[in-house]
Amino acid sequence: SPLRVSFLFSPFFPSNHPPYPPPPPPTHTHTDRAEVDFSFHENGLLAYRGLDLIHRQELKAHLGEERIKQLVNFTLHYIADLDLPVKRGTFVEFRTGMLNISPIGRNCSYEERTAFAALDAERQIRAALVQALQEKFASFGLRFVIGGQISIDVFPEGWDKTYCLQHVRGDNFDVIHFFGDKTKPGQNDYEIFSHPDTIGHHVDSPDHTLAQLQDLFGVGK
Repeated sequence: SPLRVSFLFSPFFPSNHPPYPPPPPPTHTHTDRAEVDFSFHENGLLAYRGLDLIHRQELKAHLGEERIKQLVNFTLHYIADLDLPVKRGTFVEFRTGMLNISPIGRNCSYEERTAFAALDAERQIRAALVQALQEKFASFGLRFVIGGQISIDVFPEGWDKTYCLQHVRGDNFDVIHFFGDKTKPGQNDYEIFSHPDTIGHHVDSPDHTLAQLQDLFGVGK
């Protein structure tokens, strides 16, 4: 029988590319879903097979409003005391299965995002915030993971990107390839990149991803 291969791709924000428009909200009629076997939002907490919703898990049901409030309050106080060149809006974004924390604010411009990324590399702003969150909320069973250029993902243990693997294991794929850019320990692609059920590939841009697909599988040639 032919080899059955699954490809998993992590969307990312390459540093040499202007901002992408925000993705449309999930719907059952999103035309892109008709082009793939599976699509996973927020690490697979919201999972579709084709156009059909097959799984949904939510942070607020798992963690509870009181703990979420404590986490948000502490984070906003911490960010308020940070001395940064600029601060913009949306410092804590509540999502279906995680909180996304950004010291500069997710409403920053592309130029401000790039400047913050350089400053963060020098001062380890997000790493210090992760340490403070880990110490304060050690009993909450949460992971605090640096992702992208400006943010930190907060989610329960086990809700990292390996969560989505449960949805494809039942299809008996012979090989699962994962492509992502944040693949170092402490970054949000690391767990699935290094998981024994996947073959991980580090990529730096959409063009780099396509080049690897061409080299490995002849895709697009």
